[in-house]
Amino acid sequence: MTRAQQDALSRTALGVFRLNGQLLAVSERLAEPAGLTAAWWQVLGAVLPEPLPVSGIARVMGITRQSVQRVADLLVREGLAAYAPNPAHRRAKLLAPTDAGRAAVRRIDPGHAELAARLMKELGGQEAFDETVRVLERLSRALESLEGPGDPEGAG
Repeated sequence: MTRAQQDALSRTALGVFRLNGQLLAVSERLAEPAGLTAAWWQVLGAVLPEPLPVSGIARVMGITRQSVQRVADLLVREGLAAYAPNPAHRRAKLLAPTDAGRAAVRRIDPGHAELAARLMKELGGQEAFDETVRVLERLSRALESLEGPGDPEGAG
C-alpha cells in the first residue's frame, strides 16, 4: 500500500465518520417533533416496506443485532411497533410498525422532503445528488466484498 492509498483511506474514513455524525444530528432534529429518536426512526423505516426479524434489520442497517433489539423492544413498549410470528423461524419474531408507528414516520415527511430539496440544491442538482448516492453505495459494496483488515493486499 502506498502512502497515497493510506492517506485516501484515512481521508475517506474521517469523512464518513463526520458525515455519519452530521446525518445523525439532522435525523435527531427531524425525528424529535414526531416523538422519535433517530434510532427509532431508522428501525421503523427498515420495517415500513415489510416486517423483518431483528437480525434482518441489523443486516440492512449495518449495526449489531443487540442494538436493534434494544430499539425494537422500546418501539414495542411505546406502541410504535409490534412483534409478529415469523413463519420462517419460530423464535425470531418479525418486527412490524403499528398504525401509530407509521403515523409518527409520516410526521417526519415534510421536514425530510424539505431537507432533501435543500441538499439537492446545495449539491448542484438531482444528477449530482444521485451520483453522490452511487459513490457511497459503491464504497459500501467494496467494503462488504473485502474479507477484513487481515489481507494487506486488499484482495479479500
